[in-house]
Amino acid sequence: METKLHHPLEMKADLALQLLQDGHERFQKGHTNRCNLMQKVQETKDDPKPFAAILSCMDSRVPAELIFDQSIGDIFNIRVAGNVVSQHVLGSLEYTITVAGAKLIVVMGHTSCGAVKGACNHVMIENLSGLLREVKISISQELSENDDRTGENEDFVNKVARLNVYRSVQQILEQSSTIRQLADSGEIKIVPAMYDVSVGCVTFYP
Repeated sequence: METKLHHPLEMKADLALQLLQDGHERFQKGHTNRCNLMQKVQETKDDPKPFAAILSCMDSRVPAELIFDQSIGDIFNIRVAGNVVSQHVLGSLEYTITVAGAKLIVVMGHTSCGAVKGACNHVMIENLSGLLREVKISISQELSENDDRTGENEDFVNKVARLNVYRSVQQILEQSSTIRQLADSGEIKIVPAMYDVSVGCVTFYP
């Protein structure tokens, strides 16, 4: 049975978050919604009603639509290695909330993140290096590990990944007055989250 969705313009941010949490619970229990995808194509071709935007990593183990049991037209899914914020990402997020009417932005990192490992190990690859420099800023903020600060230390990598999520949230608010004003007014919410790839569980943070 499919979850009944409200039009995003009528939806509050808390309800949007609840829809994601409910969908994730279905995912964890293996009771995901069954729907006719071609029917969804027809239903959304002219008037999609996405209620949330998710900025997440491009990692193949972190498909937001599946993790939150959402279908065609339900969410915006912005994916980039290390969920790194750029002008293009900000523009995409601004579109989701000002034009499309989404009420929720989730910034979701994940455990065992390859981008974070690459940053920890100082990987240098043409265009990738610039992206990893952004992640390295979060490495400098992780102060609890004094010995093994490499990509082989999973605990360290996961701590950096979480800090990187918070940094992305901070950048969104600092670099987009459009998003910041809507968040300050309570029109939208921005929620940090981490996905554990080993157990298939999302943790949302305040």
